[in-house]
Amino acid sequence: MQHALPKADVSAEPIIYVVDDDEDMRESLLDLFMVTKKRASAFANGPEFLRTADISAPGCLVVDLRMPGGTGLDLQRHLSLAGSRLPVIFLTAFADVPASVRAMKAGATDFITKPFASQDLLDAVDHAIRLDSERRKTDAERDRIQALADTLTPREKDVMFAVVTGLMNKQVAYQLGISEMTVKLHRMSLMRKMQSRSLADLVRKTEQLQRK
Repeated sequence: MQHALPKADVSAEPIIYVVDDDEDMRESLLDLFMVTKKRASAFANGPEFLRTADISAPGCLVVDLRMPGGTGLDLQRHLSLAGSRLPVIFLTAFADVPASVRAMKAGATDFITKPFASQDLLDAVDHAIRLDSERRKTDAERDRIQALADTLTPREKDVMFAVVTGLMNKQVAYQLGISEMTVKLHRMSLMRKMQSRSLADLVRKTEQLQRK
């Protein structure tokens, strides 16, 4: 069962979480991210990460596939159950194709085999952070639209969802069993409340709502 996470600041600086039981690898990755002026934090295992990290923060997770006491796939599952959509990049010293397939199906953004070129990892991290940023902006816009929709009366919502299907006012009136004048009044009110100056904009906003 998924649980809603607190909303993180969309404009906050992204953080790269590194989870790897190899201390040398953790230090090497932290040095790499520091040199490239990226904010990063490292953990020796999944439980330590889950206890102390802010999984609602913007950024991404770079995690070793095989670790004692819980694999990277286990950690990915825990994040999913916690309602986190933090992008995950897997690192592995093994060419483990089945695990790679499972990871990608579960939403991993990349799967990199050790040893790897630093630039390959940096490119994967930049891609993951960009995906996370775009998703957060989309979620924030959807939340804003939902807040507008929450101000509508039940009848205004009925009219709105009928109008965006392309029905004319008289057709909406017939469908809802009300007068055409009442439809016009509801339509004017809902357009104002939804901050929409055109039908096209109202359609876009209702599509956003229906993607939730």
